[in-house]
Amino acid sequence: MYSFQNDYSEGAHPNILRALDMINYHQNNSYGLDTHSDSARELIQEVLEDYSVDIHFIAGGTLTNLTFISHILRPYEAVVSTETGHINTHETGAIEATGHKVYPVLTEDGKLTPDLIRPVLDLHENEHWVEPRLVYVSNPTEVGTVYTKEELENLYAFCKRHQLYFYIDGARLAAALAASEHTHLTFPDMPKLCDAFYIGGTKVGAMFGEALVLVNEDFKEHFRFNMKQHGAILAKGWIMGVQFEELFKDNLYVRLGQQSIERMQPLKEAFEKAGIPLLCEAPTNQIFPIFPDGLAEKINKKYLTTFQCKPDKAHTCLRFCTSWATNEEAVKDFVKDFEEMIKTE
Repeated sequence: MYSFQNDYSEGAHPNILRALDMINYHQNNSYGLDTHSDSARELIQEVLEDYSVDIHFIAGGTLTNLTFISHILRPYEAVVSTETGHINTHETGAIEATGHKVYPVLTEDGKLTPDLIRPVLDLHENEHWVEPRLVYVSNPTEVGTVYTKEELENLYAFCKRHQLYFYIDGARLAAALAASEHTHLTFPDMPKLCDAFYIGGTKVGAMFGEALVLVNEDFKEHFRFNMKQHGAILAKGWIMGVQFEELFKDNLYVRLGQQSIERMQPLKEAFEKAGIPLLCEAPTNQIFPIFPDGLAEKINKKYLTTFQCKPDKAHTCLRFCTSWATNEEAVKDFVKDFEEMIKTE
């Protein structure tokens, strides 16, 4: 069964594997204080056009989120997230385990706006409530939608007016940047739009690893102490450094994001042709088609997908996700199989 479940089922981009093989017997300094990690940081700063940011390589997204959030918030401070936000739905209470409440906000498209955040601030008005201090968003979101540059500018301006920090989860940031006709985002925009963000590698061609970018000066001091306490400093840190060195050569990172989107297009076109509605308009490498239950069952007998929700008693919403390594022949096979399946519906 071919899998469209996620964008991290494959190993790593060949450039990364070659680079790791070439330095396999080289001796490197430990704990991310090596020449490869230093080089990767400089490459990222160059792409961001900002040499003032601090960059830390952390093995995974959940570990990045909990390490960062636990570092910047006081015990009585909370995070505002959409109800579908990764920290609210797929991190097993990792943020709450650090002592910080996640306040979920209902949305129609997985995106926060100032108008949706304002009632949270109005509700938490005194010391009898946790105090909202951080606004968390993902771009792309967990339901495949994207924030535009203008939307992020508005959110950040709102946060600054209300003494809130603004943090962007960039697990699939490459896809948001590659979908620039929708987002109007570039790498140099990112440090201007938030207090911190991370550049996801795990879902964009790396074996593992995320690059956390600290923009706000208040976050930088002693951050490695918090990393160490949370098990986020890898002894063989150069392995992540080498990977990000490769991802940030010749625009490979964004090109892999574009490739993952291109792999999705035949699936999206097949669903549109068949009149299958989507949960939300999603211009990147994740889409959420809503099928009659019988059709969803047929698909899941031959292909692996992720269950998203039941919009009603007769329909099932599935997530399809493609990656830089998604097999083009498998995509063609699915389209052919799908066209046969709908003939009997």
